[in-house]
Amino acid sequence: MLSFQDFFTACAGVWTTERTYHSVLKGEIERSHTEFRATSLDQTEKQQILSGLPGGGSFAAIKLDVAAIAQQPEATPGFAIAFDTRSETGEEVSMSLKALFLPDTYVQVESAAPLPIPSAAQIKVEPDSEIIQGYYLRDKGYSETGAIAGRFTYQPTRQTLEMTTFYNRSVAVDQMRFVAPDLRMRTIVTYQRPTDGTVPTVIDLIGFGVERKQ
Repeated sequence: MLSFQDFFTACAGVWTTERTYHSVLKGEIERSHTEFRATSLDQTEKQQILSGLPGGGSFAAIKLDVAAIAQQPEATPGFAIAFDTRSETGEEVSMSLKALFLPDTYVQVESAAPLPIPSAAQIKVEPDSEIIQGYYLRDKGYSETGAIAGRFTYQPTRQTLEMTTFYNRSVAVDQMRFVAPDLRMRTIVTYQRPTDGTVPTVIDLIGFGVERKQ
């Protein structure tokens, strides 16, 4: 079983990914190959993400306990990723980004109305549960430009990290699970984001992948 911190340590390295994407609404299937390198964030990189947020340490309705984060840097892991993807149609995409994961212990939510979570990301957390939940901050979004925040859930027993990202027009539920030290399963479910703030139900895209550490 990987602890929260050990999960991110295990993520570091060079990986290759074979993925299949199913466009549910269009009825299309596409495959892709990705090579990427992941490295753990150091304190300077973490501070750059935090200081780059609006309000000097806040993001939208999120207020961070910056002092507590500074005192326990190992409790807020993250990684930097650079990747190159080639689809079966020959389309190539390259990108790099950094993501910082902040358990709810270090976050104060000012908004009284949390964003509605799709069914694929809903999980019941019992008192004293081993499950860790919180926010993750990215300096870039995949489908939209600019910094972005999302929710995450980590299940140590299953060695599974799940990230829910709210974009302007969609909501993505991305899951990665270690099944061996050098092998991960990856799934992504993308919903259309309702304009009325209700729970997303219309699935646009489903992706499956196998990731191998080189």
